[in-house]
Amino acid sequence: MRTDFSPGKALRVLLAASLLAVAGAAMAEDGDVDVDEPAYAGNPRDPYEGFNRAMFAVNEVLDKYAAKPVAQVYDNVTPLPVKAAFGNFFANIGDLWIGVNGALQGKVGDAGSDLARILINSTIGIFGLFDVASELGLERHDEDFGQTLAVWGVGDGGYVFLPLLGPRTLRDTAAWGVDYLADPLRSVEPARLSNSVTAVRFADIRASLLPADKIVAEAALDKYAYIRDAYLQRRRNQIYDGRPPRLDDDEDDD
Repeated sequence: MRTDFSPGKALRVLLAASLLAVAGAAMAEDGDVDVDEPAYAGNPRDPYEGFNRAMFAVNEVLDKYAAKPVAQVYDNVTPLPVKAAFGNFFANIGDLWIGVNGALQGKVGDAGSDLARILINSTIGIFGLFDVASELGLERHDEDFGQTLAVWGVGDGGYVFLPLLGPRTLRDTAAWGVDYLADPLRSVEPARLSNSVTAVRFADIRASLLPADKIVAEAALDKYAYIRDAYLQRRRNQIYDGRPPRLDDDEDDD
């Protein structure tokens, strides 16, 4: 019996499994599920630390034997100009959803700039292979639905770590499902082409992180905690567009 299990279907299964895992972690934290795991004093923003560390260990194995080797091959065999073109192409596709989220957050000017970027890079930049818009002074933004929910007042909901998806919060894990459904690559036909392009994008993203691997390995006594704290700090910076208030100011507001 032939089984058709494409990367697209695998991503959908991963999404469902991830949401179920997050729900299970939340139930365990509330005492509804008995999970035999060590207790951690840990970070108050990491209420599921035992679960997260287990998932982090799983991810380390998947990365070591699958994701990282693929990224290394891609990085070694792909010429630098080609990698730059791929990165620009995927970024140009992402500018559409970035612009939508900018508009949803009330950043009308940024959303207009994102639309202009798409028009310029898709035409003069030859389908986004060249980032002409940046050369013209149109800044590339970084928005997603998780940031939109944060601007709308939705709380983090605690830190979680999921295999392949990596570090997130409960809010951003749920928002990832919306980001995934809004991905323009999902509508590319035929499905084989969509899956191939998605695989190249994954390899390109993982390859871009290769230089950071050595830095993390050398700097971190506890790699899990290092990645968690770096993610939470970076995420906070993204939500406040690089101008986060002081933590004590946030506590006063709460």
